Amino acid sequence: MIFANPLPWWALVLVIAATAAVGWHAYRRFIGPRHQRVVLTSIRIVTLLLLVLFLMRPVTRAANQNARDAMVPILVDMSRSMAIQDSAAGPGNPARGSGSDAMRRIDRARAILTDRLLPALSDRFHVEVLGFGDAVLPGTPDRLSATARRSDFQSAFAGVRERHRDHVVAGIVLLTDGSDTSGLGERAAVDTGVPVYPIALGSRTLNGDREILSVTAAETVMDDSRVDLAVSAVSHAPGSESIELRLLENGRPIEVRRVTSPGGGSPVREVFQVFPRRGAATVYTVETPPSARELVPENNRRSVLVQGPSRPRRILLVEGAPGFEHSFLKRAWVGDSGIELDSVVRKGKNEQGSDTFYIQAAKARSDALANGYPAKVDDLFAYDALALANVDGTMLTRAQLEATRDFVGRRGGGLLVLGARSFLREGLVDTAVEGVLPLQLSERAGGVLPASATRGMNRLALTADGEAHPIMQIAGTADDTRKRWDGVPPLASIASLGGPRPGASVLAVTSGAGGTARALVAVQRYGEGRTMVFTGEAAWRWRMMLPSADRSYDTFWRQSIRWLALPAADPIGLSVPAASGTGDVLQLRVAARDSAFQPQRDATVDLRISRPDGHLDQVRAAMDPGAEGRFTASYRPDQPGVYRVTAEARRGAALLGSASSSMLVGGADLEMTDPRVNVQLLQRIAVASGGRVLSEDGLGDLADSLTASLPRAELAVVHDLWHNGWSFALILAMLGAEWIVRRRWGLR
Repeated sequence: MIFANPLPWWALVLVIAATAAVGWHAYRRFIGPRHQRVVLTSIRIVTLLLLVLFLMRPVTRAANQNARDAMVPILVDMSRSMAIQDSAAGPGNPARGSGSDAMRRIDRARAILTDRLLPALSDRFHVEVLGFGDAVLPGTPDRLSATARRSDFQSAFAGVRERHRDHVVAGIVLLTDGSDTSGLGERAAVDTGVPVYPIALGSRTLNGDREILSVTAAETVMDDSRVDLAVSAVSHAPGSESIELRLLENGRPIEVRRVTSPGGGSPVREVFQVFPRRGAATVYTVETPPSARELVPENNRRSVLVQGPSRPRRILLVEGAPGFEHSFLKRAWVGDSGIELDSVVRKGKNEQGSDTFYIQAAKARSDALANGYPAKVDDLFAYDALALANVDGTMLTRAQLEATRDFVGRRGGGLLVLGARSFLREGLVDTAVEGVLPLQLSERAGGVLPASATRGMNRLALTADGEAHPIMQIAGTADDTRKRWDGVPPLASIASLGGPRPGASVLAVTSGAGGTARALVAVQRYGEGRTMVFTGEAAWRWRMMLPSADRSYDTFWRQSIRWLALPAADPIGLSVPAASGTGDVLQLRVAARDSAFQPQRDATVDLRISRPDGHLDQVRAAMDPGAEGRFTASYRPDQPGVYRVTAEARRGAALLGSASSSMLVGGADLEMTDPRVNVQLLQRIAVASGGRVLSEDGLGDLADSLTASLPRAELAVVHDLWHNGWSFALILAMLGAEWIVRRRWGLR
């Protein structure tokens, strides 16, 4: 016997104590003999305990070996990819192409359902046919159609679990091509708790089909806001063929290239360089014309939204002493229209022994730099990146050093440290900033090494990470970049530091004494921000000792500071999905912080969303309980195009700030991405859930496999012990006994 509504032990103790107290209280003023009070109190307590027992629902479970009581849901994919007419091929069946034997996948599913599954399973199980796409709907074979916008495996499995939570399910049969747009099908299948038996539909090869696999935009760190668009395309033709790639900017063709695809499903990659307009989001589309044997023209184009250059990034350059590097760095950064530069140089000491500074800054920020470095966190956090050159530990207070660490970790700013004096024992070693940097400062091979007359000393050499990193790309191609770096003059000296910290990347090295490689450029992510170390001295030689037309020095330092400043967000930050489709439920996230980037828990956040047709939607964001100062709003777009989103955060009537961004909906047809049958996903779903992938020839033993899984499904029948006339009679008997005894002893 078990209880359907059990109570925890501590609650059961409290209930027993309460019933005893109620029974005692009923006869506490009884003036008759003691044994009479005990009998009456006991009858009252037993009656109350019986009522509690029946409310807990005592039941028994009896095994039921009748498999006919078990459910077998058959999930049929009704997404648009099931309308592809390729072949009946699946696991164990070779692809036969698109000849006379080809048929639509949904028609093949209907035939398997009608001719094989329903006759084999209906006599032994309760079978329910369910179509799924955007949602799960009951259906019949003749009503199945491939019209759903997407195939959401997660919702399908969750729908079956909810639909049959009170039933015994022997297993789930899944008819699909494996195109899961949710990306969570494997985990959702495990959550059902029953085995899943997929039947794969479709061909593993699509001869003649072309597809744009991906279009991604790199970070905007190049000079003049150049953005690299990486394009991946594929042709499923048996041999190599020429593919035409067309690049469109907001629907207007701007470039056409022809590339050679190796064929056989191997992708080809190409990089386009674009220059989006400042202050406006730009849609770039890459498309390829369909071939004569095209099966799925929907995947021949893909779009990406490039936000375009945002506001200029605010940079603070602090130098511990005058030097050539300051002048050259300043000229390189001031010449970039995407940078606002404030600079501070410590000149020396006045008659009172205090440091004096040469300050060049915007009027709104110059007062905060009167003592050489912002004393308030709010003033420091107004910048997007800091550059500390030859700054020793005596120039900054402990509070300023800790604020600099928080500037990177909490605010998301960038930090560049260069100059030998910054790396000496009296520099930034053993300060709060040391742990932020990508190289070990305390563990080193020696001091600053002077330049040598030996050819090759202190010359830059790219590492494998450096060849791929955007800040080191100073020419149009990888080969040209390598040649440009090979031609830069040697540096004056190198500060020999320790090795990289875990997670850091060394982008460039130099050759020191004895041919030992020493890190020259190293970067890492720290908290919300980024840091960089440059250990060389006299990098200005890359400007003065090269032809005047060579811009290697300017390009490198501009890209470095842009990359560092890029993740620095404003106090009110807005995050929107990079890619989505119509009908998807999108999560729009807002971070509400003050000028010191402290989370604002009591803020009110409203979103204004301008749709492509000009209509305006307004949504109130809810506070995210898992993150302080974070707010989330759900939004379902109903049409493709560019949506403009503006977030406003308020505390009461006071405006804390606002942020804007754009998002592209429908830039790619995710349902038609790689429309080949995804056998690998279906095998993972089957193995994870305890089932197996079935071929059309292997359906004969499916009923036996489902029957064998019934013990795991805990097939049982539940019998209530309290829901009968005997329980009612027992309560009446106890109440009647108490009444009779009371009357017999002269009580009312």
